[in-house]
Amino acid sequence: MDKRKEANLRVKNNITKALLKLMHEKSFSDISISELIQTAGVARVSFYRNYDSKEDVLHTLVDDVLENFLQTVDSRGRDYYTYQNVRRSFAYFKEYGDFALDLYQFGYGSVILEKLNRFHEQVAGPMPGTSTDRYSLYMYIGALFNTAIAWLQNGAREEIGDMARMFCDVWGIPGNEN
Repeated sequence: MDKRKEANLRVKNNITKALLKLMHEKSFSDISISELIQTAGVARVSFYRNYDSKEDVLHTLVDDVLENFLQTVDSRGRDYYTYQNVRRSFAYFKEYGDFALDLYQFGYGSVILEKLNRFHEQVAGPMPGTSTDRYSLYMYIGALFNTAIAWLQNGAREEIGDMARMFCDVWGIPGNEN
């Protein structure tokens, strides 16, 4: 990676970490861009080169995590809903658990859920707006999201594979006992 891209990635990481740190100290609406860039140790121009707003930082982070996740899934379309991908979903929720719980606890769980909805629509492909498949998709996403958040809030004590098997059993997704 060239030095400019590395420096820009470092700036984005610093901004994201600073925003999450500040969100532990005060409400999101009370965080100013000035305070954010000061905490991140970056220039104002660096912030606006990468983001339009504080909200954009959160949206970008969720998008980046989902894009990374998409690179790891086994397939697209109907075959996407497999034990392996449900397991991978729980693994990602655990890996990014602090971030997910922070957003959820600070009232931004809807940001994650909306991004998950759009992500899964992209994976599933075009569907009529009122189709049973589309509503089933939203039920699946909501169930996965709520289950993962409750699991994280409970300390993620159950093993990832156990959570995936439980979820797949409830949803009738053939499981992998390996």
